[in-house]
Amino acid sequence: FGAVMCCCGPCAMYRRSALVLLLDQYETQLFRGKPSDFGEDRHLTILMLKAGFRTEYVPDAIAATVVPDRLGPYLRQQLRWARSTFRDTLLALRLLPGLDRYLTLDVIGQNLGPLLLALSSLTALAQVAVTATVPWWTGLTITSMTLIRCGVAAFRARQIRFIGFSLHTPINIFLLLPVKAYALCTLSN
Repeated sequence: FGAVMCCCGPCAMYRRSALVLLLDQYETQLFRGKPSDFGEDRHLTILMLKAGFRTEYVPDAIAATVVPDRLGPYLRQQLRWARSTFRDTLLALRLLPGLDRYLTLDVIGQNLGPLLLALSSLTALAQVAVTATVPWWTGLTITSMTLIRCGVAAFRARQIRFIGFSLHTPINIFLLLPVKAYALCTLSN
């Protein structure tokens, strides 16, 4: 699409001439008046897009990185990433009209999706607690929305493997939604 929204640190490469133009903005990033040092890869990507550069995905790129191998470090990583996503989405809002429609949908989905998923999950839990009935429609809606989003990605990328991302939904509901809620409440930390 020419507009990857976050060029991951271990895999990202930039043209020197582009980086030099944005270096001052990148090195002096502030959030709510304080220096910010998390989400630097997403922040630099947004700066590149704002400056009119394209960000490309290269499917055969290979990189080595260290990834969390225990739950605690994984959740801390996800907390940093959630804060970064919320913060830099505010910077990216003005970019959306000029981006591909699917990317616009994806950015909106990354931010409104967790809220809708949280509300659906809380409503389902309340239904079970109050009426002792299974919330079939909520489960069906969550499953349908997940499959549609993954299906669109698979179709656009022409790779069926994107359907497999639907297996991430239970992890998202039970682990990542609480982390994202905490991230939203502690953006300045």
